[in-house]
Amino acid sequence: MKKIFILTGEPSGDKLAYTVINKLKKNFSNIEYLCVGGTHLKSLGIESIYDLKEVTYIGFTSVLLNIFKIKKKIDETVEKIIEFKPDILFSVDSPDFTLRVAEKVKKINPKIKTIHFVAPQVWVWRENRVKKLKSFLDHVLLLFPFEKKYFDKENIQSTFTGHPLLERNEKSKIDISQIIKDKKKIISIFAGSRQSELDVHLPILIKFIKMMNEKYNDIFYVFHSTNEFNKIVQDKLINEGFKNCGSISDEKIKSEVLKSSIFAIAKSGTVSLEICSLRVPSIIIYKMNFINFLIVKMLVKVKYANIINIAANEEILPELIQSNCNSKNIFNRVTTYLDDKQLMQNQIDKCQVIINDFKTNKSSEIAASVLTNNL
Repeated sequence: MKKIFILTGEPSGDKLAYTVINKLKKNFSNIEYLCVGGTHLKSLGIESIYDLKEVTYIGFTSVLLNIFKIKKKIDETVEKIIEFKPDILFSVDSPDFTLRVAEKVKKINPKIKTIHFVAPQVWVWRENRVKKLKSFLDHVLLLFPFEKKYFDKENIQSTFTGHPLLERNEKSKIDISQIIKDKKKIISIFAGSRQSELDVHLPILIKFIKMMNEKYNDIFYVFHSTNEFNKIVQDKLINEGFKNCGSISDEKIKSEVLKSSIFAIAKSGTVSLEICSLRVPSIIIYKMNFINFLIVKMLVKVKYANIINIAANEEILPELIQSNCNSKNIFNRVTTYLDDKQLMQNQIDKCQVIINDFKTNKSSEIAASVLTNNL
């Protein structure tokens, strides 16, 4: 029996890995799996060697503060992979963790094929990383077509798959009337999937909602959370006395809520692709500690934070980053859009042009076929 070890480092990677492995499991039943994963891979009946949150760190300073713990976890993970003896190590995103593991595994057992999904963003910073990847990666799966030139330059085998979040999956209609009552308009909020992101963004967003409630009485705010943090977010909303807010973690319900939303506020990340593909206008927010921000500012070589804006070389989705990420600015941007339907439509139209270049409508199928071809 063939074996695949799936290595993720955070909830978004767990979700991406799920789309590929779910496709693979439907077509091939004779593959044994083991993983470092979360709720999505668990739903496929795949055991994780430890809880995903044990390796979910964010920012340079938090990594430095946990450097010995991370090194210990990397060594533990490598040991478990070598012991499992997989035919393929399928690493997904979180390059600072997953690629360190992959490099060590390849040195110990060169026979294990290493396939990485979601290329490190070499077009943002540290382009010279590509040369190093050549020594231990057999194949890289790319979300965006413009990435391929960087890997072709170093003769690293790569395949453009498109983004799984942009696949046209017909999902069953779910009744959300019991969640959103009185036919209120919905604003979806993506505050982050990590504790550090929630710690920073939640107070800002709670103050924003209070400002919105002074102007509008027909809007319901839905926070899209992970299973791990859903209750924490719910408790904070209840403590604030909100009657028009909720938090959800069920993926199918989240998808239906987003589809029904009139607007979205999202922390910078790939979730913006899903939002744009569903034709929901949005703004991007992100705030990190000052030291991390200074380091990022020195290293990055792109003008924008969001992939849509980077690809367009234009701020299609308003970005409220760092000091600009505050309640008043979010309120002003959101109300400007809500009061101008044409402005919202213009954003939707521009986003469609960009994301059409990112779509293959069979991303998970392409990625799954690369895995099977390497078994």
